[in-house]
Amino acid sequence: MSARGIALGGGAVLLLAAAGIATLGLGGRGATGPAPDRTGPAATGVVTRQTLVRSVTLAGELGYGPAVPLTSTAPGTVTWLPEVGATVRRGEAVLRADEQPVVLLYGFLPMYRPLAPGVKGSDVRQFERNLAALGYAGFTVDDDYSAATATAVKRWQKDLTLPETGTVERARVTYAPGPIRVAEHLVRPGAPAAADVLSFTGTTRVVTISAGPGEAAWAARGTAVTVALPTGGSVAGVVSAVGAVTTAPAGSGDAAATATVAVTVSIADQKALGALGGAPVDVRYVAEQAKDVLTVPVGALLALAEGGYGVEVTDPAGTRVVAVKVGLFADGRVEVTGDGLAEGARVGVPE
Repeated sequence: MSARGIALGGGAVLLLAAAGIATLGLGGRGATGPAPDRTGPAATGVVTRQTLVRSVTLAGELGYGPAVPLTSTAPGTVTWLPEVGATVRRGEAVLRADEQPVVLLYGFLPMYRPLAPGVKGSDVRQFERNLAALGYAGFTVDDDYSAATATAVKRWQKDLTLPETGTVERARVTYAPGPIRVAEHLVRPGAPAAADVLSFTGTTRVVTISAGPGEAAWAARGTAVTVALPTGGSVAGVVSAVGAVTTAPAGSGDAAATATVAVTVSIADQKALGALGGAPVDVRYVAEQAKDVLTVPVGALLALAEGGYGVEVTDPAGTRVVAVKVGLFADGRVEVTGDGLAEGARVGVPE
């Protein structure tokens, strides 16, 4: 998915052009004094002290993140798969092969060998941790698959209606970091079970942004964003992952033009998302900000004959043009500094 575009807060250049900036001659650069032949502006705005924020908006997609395949090593034939959209948790079957379950457990090590008494290693500890979490006891969670572990495994196998061998077959267990959501069936019942049988995602909704490398340069883990929902509300998010730059396959066009970066945004308040599943959203992040600065409406800026900008300050004593240095443009206002310019002063703004 490509970004729908970037929206810059303020639109300063367009506002300046629309204002029809006047050109005034002052005695010298930075000089102030009464503007000749002027009776005061037709309209005025107020000089305010505030924090200006320039935000950028990118298109995103709310969903469950990229799907990955689940590979089964079970012999035999697929006889059952969970429904697409179903959630599978620890201890539940992710498929049945020859009517025997392949069970999901939580962890990062794959099931790469059978587990039996005498086997030692971190994969044993990972399995025993899951067995204990499922409520089985009488063994110590450690790196040693002991006779006590085998006794607990027999009770687990009995509950699964499996042969009570005390040995965990490699094909009987598959691992994922946590609960999974079935995204797609990759085979149908009746197909060989030793295959990629389904694809899955996590169960927590996230926002995925696919943008060009330049558009994604701001993204880093922990960056706070605001996600605007199609229902009209918004919710806070945090960048949780930034992918590597990917390009289109060779021969498909300009690789630089098709390079993308996937940015994943996590949302803590899942309830705020309501029933939304897959939906387009807008992701807004702060690109630049200026804290506690004086600001005026962008339309108040005047182009000075000797260069730079000024504003026309009006008060009971009359009007005068004050040369200003401009800073951040955002939300129709601009940061300004200038001698004698103070919060609450009024400046001329073309109608």
